[in-house]
Amino acid sequence: MKKSDYNPKYPIYIVSKGRSDSMFTSRSLSRMKVKHYIAIEPQDHDDYVKALTKFELKEYASLIILPFSNHGDGPGRARNACWDHSIDNDYEKHWVLDDNIQDFYRLHKNYRIRVESGCIFRAAEDFVDRYENVPISGFQYRFFIAPNSKYPPYFLNTRIYSTLLIDNKCKHRWRGRYNEDTDICLRVLKDGDCTIQFNAFLQGKCATQTVGGGNTEEFYHKEFLTEEDKKAIEEGKKRYHEKGTINKSKMLEEMHPDVAKVVWRYGRWHHHVDYSSFKKNKLKLKDDIKIPRGINNYGMKLITNYDPTKNTFANQDE
Repeated sequence: MKKSDYNPKYPIYIVSKGRSDSMFTSRSLSRMKVKHYIAIEPQDHDDYVKALTKFELKEYASLIILPFSNHGDGPGRARNACWDHSIDNDYEKHWVLDDNIQDFYRLHKNYRIRVESGCIFRAAEDFVDRYENVPISGFQYRFFIAPNSKYPPYFLNTRIYSTLLIDNKCKHRWRGRYNEDTDICLRVLKDGDCTIQFNAFLQGKCATQTVGGGNTEEFYHKEFLTEEDKKAIEEGKKRYHEKGTINKSKMLEEMHPDVAKVVWRYGRWHHHVDYSSFKKNKLKLKDDIKIPRGINNYGMKLITNYDPTKNTFANQDE
């Protein structure tokens, strides 16, 4: 395969709001030489145009200006707009990413190794495209994969967060003000279809409420936030507002009372979902698929002992 064959074949969208000062996901993808769209609201246009220049992103990032502003309904409306944009451009699937992902990784021999190209997106696409019943798939969080521990290359039938590959034929769309990712996954699973969460490929996402803008400002910090809370967060005495996530946990419980409930863990409110009833959902291989023998590393090479001052490597292996 040529080097270009390792690039993602489906479009990648980043939904972003009020975060032109960070641009974490776009900076990561641009460093990896992966073209992508950033979907923003009109009031943020000038700030994001400046950020494209500031962070040298123009070669790989393109802005999509959404036809709405400050609606307060959560990111689902913007994600649906990206979905429509993908369909209008005749794609079968699309990626939609959060805007606070700093790096992407391959889990290799129990090590989390940062990836510097878009090959992991292409590898995931090719794997998912073998099956007829995987409307949603995506990457696991890096912080959920403990170093020097063993994991299978993927988990079936669980939630997919923050980096999602979506089949454009999926009958379910984004809805709800909170936990829209868990909700759409649950609706897919309740249909008897599957989700694939890749452990082989990881995303280095910032923790909820630790990056300003986005839902942090519009939901999590705004609701229940006192002046004392705000001061503590600004001074670094708190990482997030511990009550800021209770409404989103309650909404999921109300939408899926059969499998979801609200729990207090790790110093703040969370939702807990029981996915055990979906273990019976099985992957269905397409009739015309022939799985090739051997290992395809999609051009990835393991590079160690990098010296940033000399831009050289002491060791480089396939």
